[in-house]
Amino acid sequence: MRAVVIHAAKDLRIEERPVPELGPLDVRVRIEAGGICGSDLHYYQHGGFGTIRVREPMILGHEIAGTVEAVGGEVSRVGRGDRVAVNPSRACGRCRYCQAGQQQHCTDMLFYGSAMRFPHVQGGFRDVLVVEERQAVKLPAHVPAAQAAFAEPLSVCLHAAKRAGPLLGKRVLVTGSGPIGVLAVVAARAAGASEIIATDVVDGPLPMALKMGATGAINVMAEPERLKAEYGAEKGAFDVMFEASGNQHALTGAFDVVRPGGIIVQIGVGGNFTLPMNVLVAKEFDLRGSFRFHEEFEWAVAMIGSGSVDLSPLLTASIPVERAVEAFELAGNKSRAMKVQLAFA
Repeated sequence: MRAVVIHAAKDLRIEERPVPELGPLDVRVRIEAGGICGSDLHYYQHGGFGTIRVREPMILGHEIAGTVEAVGGEVSRVGRGDRVAVNPSRACGRCRYCQAGQQQHCTDMLFYGSAMRFPHVQGGFRDVLVVEERQAVKLPAHVPAAQAAFAEPLSVCLHAAKRAGPLLGKRVLVTGSGPIGVLAVVAARAAGASEIIATDVVDGPLPMALKMGATGAINVMAEPERLKAEYGAEKGAFDVMFEASGNQHALTGAFDVVRPGGIIVQIGVGGNFTLPMNVLVAKEFDLRGSFRFHEEFEWAVAMIGSGSVDLSPLLTASIPVERAVEAFELAGNKSRAMKVQLAFA
């Protein structure tokens, strides 16, 4: 089968790899769509991120969906021909965090397309993927694989919304309007937020944020004073902030518009930040991290499958896997692309 393999920065190859054997509790999925994520781009552009580096050839990809091709003899949840989204997270189920219901913090996590451990965990950008039964989450047959592949990034944002607590009637700020920021808008809208303002440093993604549920959008580079002018009165207007850019200035620059006691959920990852602790203390902010997901993956699949969310506007392009380098170059151009997927079928 074909696989999309990263060897080093800018060294992406289409290679032939063997199809793994099918065990009694396994499901063999013919992959049809795979979304290129920010972490995939980091591996392609820089050979890794932070201290995490590619140390051996690794198949990329974890936003994947397709059709079940075969099942093991003890599989009961899905059958041949079922359309499935693949959960890329394989928690061990045994460690203290798994036992406490915090599987995203599993001490022996296997997450597809990750160089965080060695040997690396091979990813899902391949023609055929053999997964554990629990990872294959069924969708209605009419749902395109391109939609199903959004389940993983949507689940990241549903987890962030869960970390924020109840959002019904709340005023929400989302900083950074890339794919995760826009999906945070979707999650906040689904949770009943009354007002959602999205920001970015360029105009490009802001219309998409509005289309997907934001009630307002601001280019903070073009209008650096507007956010504070409109939402800074009486120590701030926003109850909850989702920081999706991974930029220190986006986080601290919004401290003036988050009300005292407000909740800040940090989704974006951008290295070490320096924070004005006097403001954090004086305004009694509740700063919360948000990492991956667990049960939210099935929530995301249910939302996509029921049609309660339509994420198709986020898909900029679907490019055949043979042109993977072209797809990665497009995905890395934020002025032209929101979400780029590889098409395997």
